[in-house]
Amino acid sequence: MSVKDFDRLKKDISSGSFAPVYLFTGDNIYLKQEYIAKIKEALKPDDFNFQKEDASSCDMASLICLANTAPVFNPTRLIILNNADKFKKNSNALKALCGYLENPCLTTCFIVLHNDSKKSKKDKVLENSLSDLGVLIDFTDLKGLALNSWINEKAKEAGFTFEQEALFALVDLTGGNMQAIKTELDKLFLYKQSSANKKITQEEILSSIGFNKEENPYALSNAIMDGSKTLALKAVDNMLKEGQTPVSLLAQITMCAEKMFRIKHLVNAGLSASEIVEYAGLFPWESRLVAKAGSMPSEQTLLKTLDRIIEADMGFKSSSLNEPSIVLKGILLSLFSR
Repeated sequence: MSVKDFDRLKKDISSGSFAPVYLFTGDNIYLKQEYIAKIKEALKPDDFNFQKEDASSCDMASLICLANTAPVFNPTRLIILNNADKFKKNSNALKALCGYLENPCLTTCFIVLHNDSKKSKKDKVLENSLSDLGVLIDFTDLKGLALNSWINEKAKEAGFTFEQEALFALVDLTGGNMQAIKTELDKLFLYKQSSANKKITQEEILSSIGFNKEENPYALSNAIMDGSKTLALKAVDNMLKEGQTPVSLLAQITMCAEKMFRIKHLVNAGLSASEIVEYAGLFPWESRLVAKAGSMPSEQTLLKTLDRIIEADMGFKSSSLNEPSIVLKGILLSLFSR
């Protein structure tokens, strides 16, 4: 058995040279299906050389027999077995599959999908049955840079690029769900296909997901980080009218205050701009904030603001504050007092 990463699997797909058995584990079913589609496109099996079954209902003996049968007028047969995690422990079907994994047919590409990561970590019977010819790939949920890279790859394939703020908004507003992200990407690509401008902006992301120009969910945090008291106070009123909760707005103010405090503290400590971006946990496009540190509130003001935020948070959660707009604006005025 060998363990491959996605880059190696991409090379297999690009070269058309596949292992006889792949065991796909992990909970990211969307990404599994995406790679299966790529493998199928590369192998181009006809109806005589393609079989897709579900472990909960298939005749395992017949499927193994088919896997051991030479392909018809084609170099490779493709078989996909989904939901291998549904096999009962020590069942004849599971034993038959394990037996095949130990000695697979070289003219068949057999893909086994195990979709329960917790179960696969405890019970490694399929993994341990893979011969040296078999390949294990764990499809975990993509996060952080890996998810951003996947999105940028999709955009590049379609002939587009992302503004960094737009990429952040897409991931943030979809919760990082790849299926939801792909749906939004398809909408965006269709909308912009005739546009000469191939760069996707944050405004286009918000519009695609369903926000109008007055409903920018980042209006408050953008205004705070840009040092605009007027826009920040206006954003509080607008966002409360749109139905956002005082607690959610307080969370945005908190995030901004903490971010500014980290930047100010690191600037005062004499760190370089690149070090500040790293240690403050900033996104690459937020490096511009370092140059604006001089116009940010002092560390002392930021600490006092954070104290007021803690008091307001307790009040909102206990429902003891009746005028959330006044409280939130009071915190902003203290923040902008310098």
